[in-house]
Amino acid sequence: MFSKLFQNVIFQMKDNIGKTVGVINRSLKIIACSDSNKIGKKIESFDVKYLFSSSSFFLTKDGFTYMILGDKANSNYAVFIEGDDKDSEIYIKLLILTFENVKKYHDEKYDKENFVKNLLFENIVFSDIDSRSLELGFGTGDLRTCFVIRITENPSDFAYRIIRSLFPDKSKDFVIPIDEFDIVLVKKISSSRITKKDLKKLAKSIEDALTNELCIKCLVGIGTIVKGMKNLLKSFKEAKASLEIGKIFDTKKTIMSYDQLGVTKLIYQLPETSCDVFLKEIFKSNSIDLLNKEILFTMQCFFENNLNISETSRELFIHRNTLVYRLNKIKKITGLDVRKFENAVIFKIALMVKKYLSCKTTST
Repeated sequence: MFSKLFQNVIFQMKDNIGKTVGVINRSLKIIACSDSNKIGKKIESFDVKYLFSSSSFFLTKDGFTYMILGDKANSNYAVFIEGDDKDSEIYIKLLILTFENVKKYHDEKYDKENFVKNLLFENIVFSDIDSRSLELGFGTGDLRTCFVIRITENPSDFAYRIIRSLFPDKSKDFVIPIDEFDIVLVKKISSSRITKKDLKKLAKSIEDALTNELCIKCLVGIGTIVKGMKNLLKSFKEAKASLEIGKIFDTKKTIMSYDQLGVTKLIYQLPETSCDVFLKEIFKSNSIDLLNKEILFTMQCFFENNLNISETSRELFIHRNTLVYRLNKIKKITGLDVRKFENAVIFKIALMVKKYLSCKTTST
């Protein structure tokens, strides 16, 4: 895999070194060398073969110096140089350092998961995304979406392993830990016929796996489906935002999809100053603060029953006249007759804005 890479480095350095240098693999086959006639030949030496399995990194044998390239436990290559003197030792260490830097650069450049991670963390220049995507074999028309899994109870290192086991194809799906609590899944969408319902089912399967395997509680935010790697960051930010918005407005839900957040998404994007001005215009003299918990709970039930007085009173186990009394009380305090659709919408949005501001104040 790296033979061409090693050969290019050797070609650039051979004139400066003035000695035969090369790289062998675990089979002792020469895969790169300053003497092209030696490429493909094997080194018949038990001592050199033993270098890969012994604790030593360094060996001199038959007028050559050998040194393991990279991590001893995982290395598949060794560098050799003609000579067994001090100069040869200095040169081989210089070669090792050069090879390791070039190999590291190559690994980072052609590692798909590392590319996706850097893209999500905004460590890649936006104008370079398309060219890098093509280099790595990402299709410009590929569809993907981001899931952000947030561990809310009993965080564990095994959560990553569970999610990784659900999506084992590392060439298509990428599972990347963000921190102790958040893990992002970048999922390739195989068909344009995949629906919002399908994505929620997938999110539910992740939640169930973590709950059943590790007794872990989590929330899952789902971004929109995007085309091409350039738009992936958008989906990632949407998935994160859906969790933040859900924490404010839908505290009972464990799965939040960005494209189903409705008006809450709009409120979340408003400046706090605009929200504050809106509340003061709707509820003059802070009239909303005069509404007790009972009244607010009544209104929540009233909205859930589509402003139907009969259904609401039945669900609350109160007389119809009691409900009407409470609605009239709201009108007296705020000036809004919530039995009228337009006023009900204003009141509902105002309550959501107040909740948003309260959460913002608490978080700061």
